[in-house]
Amino acid sequence: MSLRPRPQTRGIPLRAVAPNAVTALALCAGLTGVRFAIGEEWERAVLMVMLAGTLDGIDGQVARMVRAESRFGAELDSLSDAISFGVAPALILYLWSLMAAPKLGWIVALLYAVFCALRLARFNSQIDNAAHPRKLAGFLTGIPAPAGAALAMLPIYIWLWSEEDVLRSPWLVTPWVAFVGLLMVSSVATYSWKSLRLRRNVRFEALVIVGVLGAALVTAPWQTLTAVCLGYLATLPFSAAAFRRVMRQREAAEQIGAGPGAA
Repeated sequence: MSLRPRPQTRGIPLRAVAPNAVTALALCAGLTGVRFAIGEEWERAVLMVMLAGTLDGIDGQVARMVRAESRFGAELDSLSDAISFGVAPALILYLWSLMAAPKLGWIVALLYAVFCALRLARFNSQIDNAAHPRKLAGFLTGIPAPAGAALAMLPIYIWLWSEEDVLRSPWLVTPWVAFVGLLMVSSVATYSWKSLRLRRNVRFEALVIVGVLGAALVTAPWQTLTAVCLGYLATLPFSAAAFRRVMRQREAAEQIGAGPGAA
């Protein structure tokens, strides 16, 4: 009597679970921010969205580190981003300010969440298109979802350190939130931080800047976040100009290559 070998069942390796677990934690952090906003704990609500942004920034690095990149992880990441940086900030801002003008405020909150979802859908549709002009040049189309969430909550940062109640006025917050939502779905070329490369002679200075920024975030988080958001907004004209310059250089190179002497 011959014994048949038992079929070996192959499970999911643990290394493949780690990046998806980080993404799930980011989703939980974003939703927890809504929970704190319901209890009017605004500092904790904002910090939860910031934590979601931090986790969103490292889940891809974890996936590449353990060689566990997958289409499932990419889809889960987009779903987490839509909730953590679209739905959660919209609800936090609505509970903090926009509900004072319930009809207009809710419309703007909905538009912001929808624009964030549209921005992510556009990103996913182009993720496999390696020949996209902006991707080839090292730029993004529109501001990314985490940056949009951080910018949308800028009035809360200023209110937390200035305690000026006028900043909670829905007539100030609604146009700002709508503007940030439009930036996410716009065609403005923005810097992709993943494509930036530091020169060897400025690495030490970059470490010093990171250290100072970390200390500032610990000692004066809301003033620091305000400065970071304003600084990011200031880069938008430069990124758009840099992209146009890169495209002009490429067009000139293509015309030279296609000249009479080209083979």
